[in-house]
This record gives sequence, structure tokens and C-alpha cells, in this order.
Amino acid sequence: MLNRDDRKRLLLISNSTQFGRGYLDHVEQPIRNLLGPSKRMLFVPYALQDRGGYAASARKRFEAMGYELDSVHEAADPRRAVESAEALFVGGGNTFRLLKSLYDNGLMWAIQRRVEEGMPYLGSSAGVNVACPTIRTTNDMPIVEPPSLCALALLPFQINPHYLDSDPSSTHMGETREQRLREFLEENDVPVVGLREGGWVTVRGEEITLEGHRSARIFVRGREPYEIQPGDKLSMVLSR
Repeated sequence: MLNRDDRKRLLLISNSTQFGRGYLDHVEQPIRNLLGPSKRMLFVPYALQDRGGYAASARKRFEAMGYELDSVHEAADPRRAVESAEALFVGGGNTFRLLKSLYDNGLMWAIQRRVEEGMPYLGSSAGVNVACPTIRTTNDMPIVEPPSLCALALLPFQINPHYLDSDPSSTHMGETREQRLREFLEENDVPVVGLREGGWVTVRGEEITLEGHRSARIFVRGREPYEIQPGDKLSMVLSR
């Protein structure tokens, strides 16, 4: 008999639109792999202010793939909608707004429990941030204040989506992304995956894998940052 951890199925994508391609085009096959026999998706559009427009865009894309899509913001009882969902897609936008809305609507525990039971979870950008233990490695501005920075903790490490390498020819004197993540490790002993655009992380039970077209940069307290390649098992790398 499988324990709950063995049922986890997540697809965490750094970006929902790849340069030169349409919305979710670069991850259509991974999405199909994640959903399996599921034919209906529940969308969480809380990261954007225009929830109706966001849901309409997502619905159009998923219908083109042959899936039906409902939006949680249209549900009379959002928590019940999560509890009965076949699969969940948490879209990108502002992470602070997203997390606050999850708390405000009482969805944190419901999502955690359903994912543990095997509900497929698809997250992009902010939807990746809230899958982590906290949102402390988001790139977003705190435009609202959630009750806590603690997130869904569907992973044992942090992800920094849209990770950008420093440009040695740039005259910009502000902090680089790497400097900011080093600062995070000064105060937090939690590994961070710098997930570049074009990359994604899949979770199948206890197996966590980097996939896509880009390497990722790993930040661990007490070590210099290092690179891993698509196909590498994050579950093994981060346990060293």
C-alpha cells in the first residue's frame, strides 16, 4: 500500500510562456503526463487582479488540449471546490497576493491534504513559490500582507523561479539574484533551486527531478552555488 508521500504528483514550471511560443506551449506534454486520466482542472487565478480574464485565458488553453477548466474564484464554496477537484493549476502573478488569498479563502490545508492524497498540482511562477515551505525566495513585491510567509510546504526546499544569471557587462549596481539568495541562506538553512526559464521540476512520490531545457543553480548553506542538469534527481542532490 502506498503512503501519502508516494502519491504526490507535481509539475512546477518556472514560466508559463516561453519566448517565441504561446501560453504553456513548451510544457504541454509534461502537463498531459501530469494529468493522466484526469479531464477537468481547477484553476487558481488569485495571483492576478483580473481573475475573470486570467481564468478565461487558462480555460481557452486547456480546452485546446481537450480538458475542461473551472476557476476557484467562481465557486460558491472555494474550499469544497478544492476538495472535489481532479487536478489543480495555481497560476503565476504576485506571490504575496496569491498566498493572502489562499489564507483568506481557507484553502491552505485543503490543498495540502488533496496533494498528499494524489491530486495533481500544476504551478507556474507564483504557483511554484507557494508550493515551497515559505515564499521567502519570491522575486515579487509585497503589495499585500498575508497572515504568514509560510506556504504549502509541498517540497522540502525553496525554488526561485525565473532565476537570472548576472551579466558581467551590465553597469547595474544593484544586487544580483545570486547575492539575494546568498542573503537568504544567511538567515535560513533551507536549500534553494534557482530555476531558470525553460526549466521545470517534477515530483513523483519521493522522486524529484529537474527537467526542461536549462540547468538549474543550487544554493546550500556552507557551499558555493553549483549547477545541476536536466534529468538530475533533486531528491538525491539535496540530500547530500
